Amino acid sequence: MSEKKEPSVWEGFKAFLMRGNVVDLAVAVVIGAAFTNIVNSVVKGVINPLVGAFGTKNLDSYTSCLKDPCVVAKDGTVTSGIHIAWGSVLGATLSFVITAAVVYFLMVLPMAKYLARQEARRKAKEGTHEVIEVTELEVLKEIRDALVAQRGSGHDRE
Repeated sequence: MSEKKEPSVWEGFKAFLMRGNVVDLAVAVVIGAAFTNIVNSVVKGVINPLVGAFGTKNLDSYTSCLKDPCVVAKDGTVTSGIHIAWGSVLGATLSFVITAAVVYFLMVLPMAKYLARQEARRKAKEGTHEVIEVTELEVLKEIRDALVAQRGSGHDRE
């Protein structure tokens, strides 16, 4: 009996890295990091100034005091009270919503429409071929029937 050699850990790891989905994931991470910079720029350059028209441009400065007295040192640390920094949560939420909207409207929706068009074209091609094949078959049957009728009528004359 010959024993089958188990792949080494290194060979398994190498096979894992060479799979297409690992490379796709790495590309997605790099694109995502670059995309994050774009979204952050939109939030800082567009959203924050719009919010600043009604208040301050820095959403992080929107806070509430849950338990008085709220004292914040100059370095930003809370020395007393319970300080709720809801502005930073609002900023992160806006960043998320903008990211999701851009991904959906610029990537997911166009790709879905493209795939739907490709599927419709494929089905149309398949449907056209089937109709042609059925029509050709019907024509061949008619030709056969006509030939049989001609032979039959030709034999009757003799």
